[in-house]
Amino acid sequence: MPASGVSAAAIAARLSAFGLLTRVEEHPRHTSVEAEIPESVSAERWREVLDVVAEADRFGLLATSLNGRTLWAVVRKTVPTTGDVGGPGHQR
Repeated sequence: MPASGVSAAAIAARLSAFGLLTRVEEHPRHTSVEAEIPESVSAERWREVLDVVAEADRFGLLATSLNGRTLWAVVRKTVPTTGDVGGPGHQR
């Protein structure tokens, strides 16, 4: 598992410890974590949850009347430091 997957799995495990339902997905350039947030969350619990997702490269909250609230976090995969990283025409 890439380092981003390990970090994302750790974030998901900590969110699950709060009783949140989480999903982890691998993508070509990042690993994402999503957690369903119940309607009633105390201010203290929000702070704890935000402390967890702050370890990710990006995070946010998607709230809709149809699907409720989903907290997401993204951990970027590292870019190789050698080889043809930029593709044809990339200047170094």
